[in-house]
Amino acid sequence: MQVRTVPIKRGNTQDWSRERVERLSKLEMEQLRANAERLGETALADMCAELIKRARSATGKAAAAKSPKRRLISRAKAFEARGVFLTDPRSSWSGVRKSDGRVVMTIWDAAVKSGEGGCSCLLWGPNVEGARPWSDTPAGRERLEHCKLALAATVVEALLVYGESMEGYIPEDRTRSVHGVDPETVVSLKVERSGEEYWAVWGRKRA
Repeated sequence: MQVRTVPIKRGNTQDWSRERVERLSKLEMEQLRANAERLGETALADMCAELIKRARSATGKAAAAKSPKRRLISRAKAFEARGVFLTDPRSSWSGVRKSDGRVVMTIWDAAVKSGEGGCSCLLWGPNVEGARPWSDTPAGRERLEHCKLALAATVVEALLVYGESMEGYIPEDRTRSVHGVDPETVVSLKVERSGEEYWAVWGRKRA
């Protein structure tokens, strides 16, 4: 299949209105964002990133319905399938498997960022000026402890949660809807600390 390119030139980004970008396919938006970043057109790149995220969230449910191979289950059942029993099935986003002491996590699929030859996702960040109140809840503090435990692990298992985000909230706190977890997809990742934040990283090419 041939995909048409989306070229831009420095200084003509005003031609790319929000309505025009919204008519592009997700792949074309990604190409446009890459070109905008290369030319230093940060406003256009940020708009593309926002629209790509919205498109991914909006189509998550439809994609799951179209794929007969994907069987989504609840977060608690997905953890149980990995041998982990959550402290609070309603709010816990990570747990420790008693059989081997390994940390197992869930991450919001739409929050995964791609770049530099791999993927990353913010697992926990401090509640600075009320920006992340979830971090101070029991579930948030539990996540922080699990992030600290996972720092020393060679590999951490993670499951992807699919759903629709709610503007103004992180998915661990509140969402518009949760479609479920694909128990057949397990991501092997590393947990890294950056300042006070903890990130999941995987898929990076080794030098």
